Amino acid sequence: MLNRRHLLQTSLIGGFATMTIGRLSLAHAAEAAKTYEVMHSDAEWQSLLSANQYQVLRHEGTERPFTSPLLHEKRTGDFACAGCDLPLFSSKTKYASGTG
Repeated sequence: MLNRRHLLQTSLIGGFATMTIGRLSLAHAAEAAKTYEVMHSDAEWQSLLSANQYQVLRHEGTERPFTSPLLHEKRTGDFACAGCDLPLFSSKTKYASGTG
């Protein structure tokens, strides 16, 4: 038997689900519409980067702990992205976290 309470609960759940799906769709559309300073096709990225760089930069891979050539880097200056050569951070903000 359908009463007001059930009708209200069903309406609230349906409304919440509709809002959530709408927000997810908007977020996905905004992500797809982003433009970046440097844009290449996947094939171009593969030709520009080493296999390890491609995996880390394009597919969210990670280096094995304590294997980075930058692990003991002590020079001063600015670090740049290996893919697009845009500045990432200054050596002034680099610190030893002990996590590899």
